[in-house]
Amino acid sequence: MWTQIEIAAKTTDVFDPPIGRPLFGILHLHDVGLTMLRDKPAFTRLFDELRIACVCPHGQRSWWSDRVCAEFDPILTPEKHLLDNVLPYIRKRWGFGDRHVGLQGISMGGQGALRLAFKHPQRFPVVAGIASAIDYHDLYGQGSPLDEMYDSKEQCRQDTAPLHLHPVHYPAHIFYCIDPDDPWVRGNDRLHEKMTALGVPHEFDFTTRAGGHSWDYFNHMAEPVVRFIVAGLEQESRRLL
Repeated sequence: MWTQIEIAAKTTDVFDPPIGRPLFGILHLHDVGLTMLRDKPAFTRLFDELRIACVCPHGQRSWWSDRVCAEFDPILTPEKHLLDNVLPYIRKRWGFGDRHVGLQGISMGGQGALRLAFKHPQRFPVVAGIASAIDYHDLYGQGSPLDEMYDSKEQCRQDTAPLHLHPVHYPAHIFYCIDPDDPWVRGNDRLHEKMTALGVPHEFDFTTRAGGHSWDYFNHMAEPVVRFIVAGLEQESRRLL
């Protein structure tokens, strides 16, 4: 059910439901540990049950930003790859329309999914982040690829998801969750405060405890997250305009 292909010469994992044409697609952004979903039955079971195609690009430790990351590519940014190569591939392969593809991510990928959807809400009307490492600028200066991607910690902070949230143009369906024992919880809480102040509709879960920042928690939240995305895509697919 999972295969590995190349999209624009970049490795990508693809899940195709074994029975019937998929109803919707999910673009998944992985964590900084480069852990893919192909070995995570909690997610695969849901994709199979709900007839969802899933595409998981390999993005290295790029934080899925619109900045050049040498680990990923010397010229092409991860964001450009997602928008110009991966999303068109998903739509063409399964014949999906503009409102048939949702976006989700875990940790590094969670913040990347939220930021990308905030920047391009028309392309990603449904987004979900699991344990999103929103304040990733705190890692600047610790020897990661971020040190070469940004000139300063402040420049990195200016590129975080909350700074790309528009008060009027935003995804129609937003959900993010984090274990209250997760060290990244404060960034999620600040995003919630900003969205509430701006009146941006969103759903969140900051109370479920299932292991902190770990795959115990990520797997535990697979069902509510995937079902949220599918429900949002079902609503979007019925829209006339």
